Amino acid sequence: MWIETDNSLHRRFRFADFKTAFAFLTAVADEAERLDHHPWFSNEYNVVEFRLRTHDAGNTVTKRDHRLAEAIDAVATRYAALDKE
Repeated sequence: MWIETDNSLHRRFRFADFKTAFAFLTAVADEAERLDHHPWFSNEYNVVEFRLRTHDAGNTVTKRDHRLAEAIDAVATRYAALDKE
């Protein structure tokens, strides 16, 4: 579940291994390009964390962030995320 805090949407995903987490990030990059909205993320081994907010809207959460969050969730399902926090 995405959590809205500090003027951004946050979510963490855990995968079976680094290779799967990286493949997930690559697929998310394709979605981000398609939506022309690029997230902050971090990746450590099999854990990927996102923070979404719109810079040109004063670093607040907008509909663009929610659309990207939905796209990320769909990608996570395809890559069998073990935990979706």
